[in-house]
Amino acid sequence: MREHTPNTVYLRDYTPPDYLIETADLFFELDEENTRVTSRLRVRRNPESPGEHRELELNGEELVLESIRLNGRNLNAPEYRLTEESLVLPGVPDRPFDLEIVTRINPKANTALEGLYLSKGMFCTQCEAQGFRKITYFADRPDVMAKYTTTIVADKSRYPVLLSNGNRIATGELKNGRHWVKWEDPFKKPSYLFALVAGQLECLEDRYVTGSGKEVTLQIFVEKHDLDKCDHAMQSLKNAMRWDEENYGREYDLDLYMIVAVSHFNMGAMENKGLNVFNTKYVLARPDTATDADYEHVEGVIGHEYFHNWTGNRITCRDWFQLSLKEGLTVFRDQEFSADRTSRAVKRIDEVNMLRTRQFAEDAGPLAHPVRPESYIEINNFYTLTVYEKGAEVVRMIQTLVGKEGFRKGTDLYFQRYDGQAVTCDDFVKCMEEASGTDLGQFRRWYSQAGTPELHLAADYDAANRVLNLTVRQTCPPTPGQPAKDPYHIPLALGLLAPDGTELPLQLEGETESHAQKSRVLDVKEREQRFRFVNLSEKPVISALRGFSAPVRLRMDRGYQELAFLFAHDADPFNRWDAGQELATQAILDLVNRFAKGETPETIDSHLTDAYRKVISQDWSDLSYLALLLTLPSEDYISASMKIIDPDAVHNARQAVKLELAGVLASEFRRLYETYHTDEAGRFDAEAVGRRRLKNVCLAYLSEQETNEAHRLSAKQFRDARTMTDQISALSAIVNGHNPEKADCLAEFYERWQEEDLVIDKWFTLQATCHLPGTLDRVKELLTHPAFDLKTPNRVRSLIGAFSQANPVNFHAPDGAGYEFLADHVIALNVLNPQVAARMLTALTPWRRYDAQRQKLMRQQLQRIAGTENVSKDVYEVAMKSLS
Repeated sequence: MREHTPNTVYLRDYTPPDYLIETADLFFELDEENTRVTSRLRVRRNPESPGEHRELELNGEELVLESIRLNGRNLNAPEYRLTEESLVLPGVPDRPFDLEIVTRINPKANTALEGLYLSKGMFCTQCEAQGFRKITYFADRPDVMAKYTTTIVADKSRYPVLLSNGNRIATGELKNGRHWVKWEDPFKKPSYLFALVAGQLECLEDRYVTGSGKEVTLQIFVEKHDLDKCDHAMQSLKNAMRWDEENYGREYDLDLYMIVAVSHFNMGAMENKGLNVFNTKYVLARPDTATDADYEHVEGVIGHEYFHNWTGNRITCRDWFQLSLKEGLTVFRDQEFSADRTSRAVKRIDEVNMLRTRQFAEDAGPLAHPVRPESYIEINNFYTLTVYEKGAEVVRMIQTLVGKEGFRKGTDLYFQRYDGQAVTCDDFVKCMEEASGTDLGQFRRWYSQAGTPELHLAADYDAANRVLNLTVRQTCPPTPGQPAKDPYHIPLALGLLAPDGTELPLQLEGETESHAQKSRVLDVKEREQRFRFVNLSEKPVISALRGFSAPVRLRMDRGYQELAFLFAHDADPFNRWDAGQELATQAILDLVNRFAKGETPETIDSHLTDAYRKVISQDWSDLSYLALLLTLPSEDYISASMKIIDPDAVHNARQAVKLELAGVLASEFRRLYETYHTDEAGRFDAEAVGRRRLKNVCLAYLSEQETNEAHRLSAKQFRDARTMTDQISALSAIVNGHNPEKADCLAEFYERWQEEDLVIDKWFTLQATCHLPGTLDRVKELLTHPAFDLKTPNRVRSLIGAFSQANPVNFHAPDGAGYEFLADHVIALNVLNPQVAARMLTALTPWRRYDAQRQKLMRQQLQRIAGTENVSKDVYEVAMKSLS
């Protein structure tokens, strides 16, 4: 266990830096085990810093200090102090001064993948949030922004490509086969945006001309065998650049934009100024190796990192508590970009599905925190769904409240006022208020209060007066450190449907005419409010929270009949899907309750099968949307509705419902499958993607019946497939059933794709998420497979992460074997890569949601992890907060 409790950092303790760094001139002499880094800094006192400090403290970890020079003079040991995490220089000059620091580091030993490390023999960096301090001593905080020049020296035969931020300004040859390249970034940036890459890389190059006529060179660097998988990423980059100009008026500001794909990466990608470093998962795509979902993710993440150039780089966050300033805003921007590029309805449903199953669970657990956290032990633990996805929902609500025109004016003001600065979430909100004239004072509670609010709706229709009385009550459960919450400002989008499914007028009492739109937004600000809709000639059906207008739980008393009506008629695409999910959830939970009573029902409620049949019979232009309408809610989605989760009961009931639908609607599913089972390899337009998506949903239903015909169908699609979407969908159906060709198909898949790391990740994941008994034993076998490597984050996520986070029925086996398995590997990862270890650990954090026996077993493993010798700050914080 830890000898000392790590320090907690609090937002309330923020003070401006005592010193600023104006310029940073870095000189790297690369060596796998002994890299020498010389940094020359121009430092000055910060006029905004309180007090008369003359002591300069620089952050540094795992560094070997070689020398220090202050204004050209060597400093000896008594003139500075070294600790495990800092270098302190007392008595520095009041006037600006020059500081030269020489350090040595060992990139090969850096398995944590923070700072400078090796990935398949290639040097690369990851400096967000606090990785730069593992490269050299520096004021490693986002509000210290400097202009950087970087010179890289390396062996030319082994590292012919040398990259860093900005523009390449000089190159040269040296003795002994070495060469050098010098880079200059003309824009100030914080240290977390520094990047360096060196290796044997091939380049795909293109050009982009901005709206003002400026030509930008675009380069994507990958390993040689991956060069043919970069075309989609390049086109996605150009799409993002054009979209940002058209929607936000933002042009790119350098002459060169580079992307490098690396296989060892803790995150998805990193927006380093001018030199984005990406996980290969979000760059490489070819029809036979990447699914339709992969293609969409590549475009979305490429867009996300590009959009950071303005929302994150040109304007960054003052401190790490403001992380959502850049991430929430940029996630919102990439969501809108993807919605414009694909199906807006499907994109919104995907976003909300993840929010409800993952982020709401985070809000309800021991790690709950506000969008703007108040404290942390390890900042890496706060790259969370709350900061990112819920943060994006907060930005989306601002746009709803101020209107799209007001939002654009607000972002224009934000860019103009704060360009080149490190600012706060409140600075962004102030720009929105000022530009739109909207008071967002109460709305700010979304940044400071944790938890998921609940909206309770109750309606009473007065037929005599043609009035609908709607009572809205808001609550928010207690969260760690916040037992009571003040009321939020919640935008509640709402529509009213007539018995024939048509939209009814929306006129509130006191208004002279009805609202022109089919939906309107109600401002919910009080703990309880009443809204009176008038001139309603018939009792309406309420369509509430349209478009998921706020990240809240909606509580309404709605039965099968009302939900089936909304599923058939609601004009709002999100609410129509949501009604179907709630209808299916009620049917599944009804089975759970009946199973608990010892009943063995032979059929499910006919409302669900009738509703699905009606949906199938309609004409659809968006087949991806239809596929989502026909997809049952996940086990995690269903479990979120239970006070005490019973993973076995949820799984069995869901499987029973799926089997019933597969049988009752077999002819419909077969007809749809045959209609849309066409060869469209190489086509990734919305129509082709929709056909594949719907066809493969139908294949999954047909496979539930375990007939010889279904086995033949899935095996044939697997072997004939010319797209990874079709092949992996077929293999999923095979793996999760009793197809006699299962072993052969798995072996064939591995044999064909063993040289493609990202495809083999899918192979591991399919087996780890199989719901059949015996999966944990198979996962343990795969740990010894030659292709598995605990030092590779993608591989860890594909096997250990997939089993623990996407296979609830097996992970939560009553004997606790899944919990012990995860704890074993969290402890092993704690030594290698604390950041990945902490993320794996989150599967154990909601232990209080389960029955007493499972609680006991999960708690034991958390205690075991927390008590591990030399446990990292990352893992310690998650384990201790989970146990508290």
